[in-house]
Amino acid sequence: MIVAVTGGTGFIGKRLVERLVERGDTVRLLTRSVTPGENSLPIEIHRCDLLTAGVADISTVLDGVEVLYHCAGQLREINIMRALHVGVTQKLVEAASGRVGHWVQLSSVGVYGPMTQGVITEDSVLTPAGEYEVTKAESDQIVVEAANNGVFTCSVLRPSNVFGAGMANQSLFRMIAMIDRGLFFYIGKPGASANYIHVNNVAEGLICCGTMRAAKGRTYNLSDHSTMEKFIAIIAKALGKDAPRMRLPESVVRALVKLLGNIPGMPLTEARVNALTSRTVYPNTRIERDLGYRHLVIMEEGLLELVASWRQSRQ
Repeated sequence: MIVAVTGGTGFIGKRLVERLVERGDTVRLLTRSVTPGENSLPIEIHRCDLLTAGVADISTVLDGVEVLYHCAGQLREINIMRALHVGVTQKLVEAASGRVGHWVQLSSVGVYGPMTQGVITEDSVLTPAGEYEVTKAESDQIVVEAANNGVFTCSVLRPSNVFGAGMANQSLFRMIAMIDRGLFFYIGKPGASANYIHVNNVAEGLICCGTMRAAKGRTYNLSDHSTMEKFIAIIAKALGKDAPRMRLPESVVRALVKLLGNIPGMPLTEARVNALTSRTVYPNTRIERDLGYRHLVIMEEGLLELVASWRQSRQ
């Protein structure tokens, strides 16, 4: 199968490309640059800055592509999120017209909004709040509308917080360090949700969306879930530490964050408090039923890998 990947040098994209090569697919990677020797996989590297490239430049790369995996995204630089998530998606759609058979869109459960509790399914209303979430939702809509107009078929995959060794997001590494130092504490009542998904599982979910007929025209959530207490206990055990017991009232912690949140280096932010107190769950019911999806890496295995990676980085 001939496939193309955007964002293939990112955390998720790298693992996806590896899996596609393992499958025997012909992989075309659209990327701004690849350091010599960085990628030794047998893939076609097409140097293309999606932000500045014209539709004609992109079109030549997409000729004859059976599946396009659109994984390009920006998590940190707010000023380019709209240009990348919306502008680039519009250009890609135009370039893909008449060239690409199926489009797999990597999205995020963040498009459902900052939910604090409840079960969120693929049919839940979208209420994105931040610039990342708003622009990702717009990107999804551009792709779905193009598919509805017959430009190509599409699938949308919405993972929760993606983790694994080598990830750029440092929030879990900071949490591991706090547990290791005996400084971690729970916030609010027991039973908060930890919604994370290992990067290998996301790559598997993307490939399911790209290769299975039942995925066409469908949107899928992808997450793994445990209580926060079990999540922290797994990390503590891997560190050889006792599981934390300290718990502070949510109202007290939120008041402190509001008062001290602007201090540089403050470990707790409003977003982190939200993450540590959320009781939201994103079931995998649809993707398991439609595509027979199963996790390749369960949460406990992924966390053990992550702790080992954290320890290695400190040596």
